[in-house]
Amino acid sequence: MTTRRGFLGLVAGAAVLGTAGFVVLDRPSASGLLRSARLPKPFAVPLPVAAAARPVRTSGDTDYYELTQRAADVEIIPGTRTQIWGYDGMFPGPLFRFRSGRQAVVRIRNGLEVPTSTHLHGGVTPPDSDGYPTDLVRPNATKDYTYPLRQRAATLWYHDHRMDYSAPQVWRGLMGMAIVADDEDDNLPLPKDDHDIPLIICDRAFADDGSFIYPALRPGPGVEAPFGNGVLGDVILVNGAPWPVLEVDASKYRFRILNASNARQYRLKLDPGGDLVQVGSDVGLLAAPVRHTEIPVSPAERFDVVVDFAAYPVGTEVTLVNTLESGDTGRVMRFKVVRPGRSAATVPDRLSAVDKLGGPVATRTFDFRAGSGDGMRMWTVNGEMFDPDKTMARPGLGTVERWRFASDFHHPVHLHLAHFQVVARDNQRPMASDAGWKDTVEVRPYEVVEVLARFDGYRGRYMLHCHNLEHEDMGMMVNFDVG
Repeated sequence: MTTRRGFLGLVAGAAVLGTAGFVVLDRPSASGLLRSARLPKPFAVPLPVAAAARPVRTSGDTDYYELTQRAADVEIIPGTRTQIWGYDGMFPGPLFRFRSGRQAVVRIRNGLEVPTSTHLHGGVTPPDSDGYPTDLVRPNATKDYTYPLRQRAATLWYHDHRMDYSAPQVWRGLMGMAIVADDEDDNLPLPKDDHDIPLIICDRAFADDGSFIYPALRPGPGVEAPFGNGVLGDVILVNGAPWPVLEVDASKYRFRILNASNARQYRLKLDPGGDLVQVGSDVGLLAAPVRHTEIPVSPAERFDVVVDFAAYPVGTEVTLVNTLESGDTGRVMRFKVVRPGRSAATVPDRLSAVDKLGGPVATRTFDFRAGSGDGMRMWTVNGEMFDPDKTMARPGLGTVERWRFASDFHHPVHLHLAHFQVVARDNQRPMASDAGWKDTVEVRPYEVVEVLARFDGYRGRYMLHCHNLEHEDMGMMVNFDVG
């Protein structure tokens, strides 16, 4: 078990990960942005969609899957090959389509040279299958992860969660999307089938030969770590393709947006304008649709949106942009309206019954803040770096608690197991994008976000942490025990 924290996580990470197919950057830019040797042409690669995982067998109400984590050489930047670490050698991994109430057992075979731990993000999962950072699958070993899926329809995702090494191992490709369906969602007249499309957005940087670039430089005492705020790349990928393009007809599409970046924030907008109609949040449908012109998406957040391309003449090119950036990193992907509409989908005024939480039995505060030690910057919760043997809260099973998150930087705060509702930002109303059931919330610098969290499902040890993956690896995690 690795316990040394701080930037050692990045340093040792590169050493243990190895350098084959992975360029270790020893001269980072002052900005902390990893710059690729050459950039591909935007909007030249069709948007790929990962193949759906298929059960190897079924028995009663349980589906059994098998995945192998392994290295593979794939084409990401046209004309080059990139060695990735992927589930079944895919980046992103296979798309799981689960059914609410139907249990899934996923056997992970670790064909890599390092330990892994897989977390179903947003899942209501028993603690021994939750992907705790020290619950490791060693090289050449296997583990069965059991997902009862007693939860409503939602867009989830899965990713590596190994202690101290989540950031470099996810950067190399260990992540994918999992969609949970149920009758309520199926019976809504929302876009379906080829008009229901996952969009897994992340950033990376590449060497001239196509290899991933990731930092591994430990600064000297008193020197600010250039990547201490998180690693950013200069190539935006969607479903593993650089600035892809999707041909659409002039009708409604449902896009399941996931920010799978290590640290990059997005504020998504359509250019030349248009509505992003939100129908779902991290863990399920909203009560009613919310219309946005821009949506802020922090790492690990999901937004289920509908776009009506009937609002554009056939022949229009519509670009999904990130208004927090300019130039290459300000562009995400493009849609080309190439034919008249053929879908009769609509967005109803009412989507789901969402109970408003109340009656918290306790209030707790978690302060996410920079710290220091051994001459290095670190990230702490309530002044402490992560200790696997220490628990910071003991909520009761079936209870609701008010948790207050404070910060000195941008921290996307994620709760394992518990789903929550955002009730206040600095004692004011939440943002429109905070609506619905969530498992991750962006806490902005010097802001206090209050949530009501319900601890349903299972007793045992779970986690609260920042989902800036470099912050997570640098100690910004705590345990809580559900009793």
